Amino acid sequence: MTLTLILTRHAKSSWGDADLDDHARPLNKRGRASAKAIGRWLAERGYVPDTILCSDAERTRETWALIADKFVKAPKAAYSRALYLANPDTMLAALKTAETETVMMVAHNPGSAFLARRLAAEPHPHPRFNHYPTAATSVIRFEADRWSDVDWGTGQVIDFVVPRELI
Repeated sequence: MTLTLILTRHAKSSWGDADLDDHARPLNKRGRASAKAIGRWLAERGYVPDTILCSDAERTRETWALIADKFVKAPKAAYSRALYLANPDTMLAALKTAETETVMMVAHNPGSAFLARRLAAEPHPHPRFNHYPTAATSVIRFEADRWSDVDWGTGQVIDFVVPRELI
């Protein structure tokens, strides 16, 4: 069986309100445009998730909502405080609990960049893959029957994009 992870770093967030807690920061105008572009890109390529694992921060929630709007039928997200600024081990542990074939995770850096690199058997050749800028999105496939079988270095990065290429 083939399992697919769509890994998206949240889109560009606003630093306009210095009094706002980091967890509560929303997307800025560029971030909203980027999230919509990523949603279109995913939908056009048929990368449609069955399950959404999303940090509960405002910027990740908003990123997912704008992406979800581009799907005919988007699943409801499972928001998790554990994914807020999570390290790759925590992110992999969350992924291992999934039960559907295609999972999308919307999270933060540096965790998203480290997770993508550590899951990949070989890094994607895109020059921004290791940096994983805002709204960067990887599609990673695994030959496994269950997410609990997925481990470091077992995935094949079949696609990668940054919003700057789409806008």
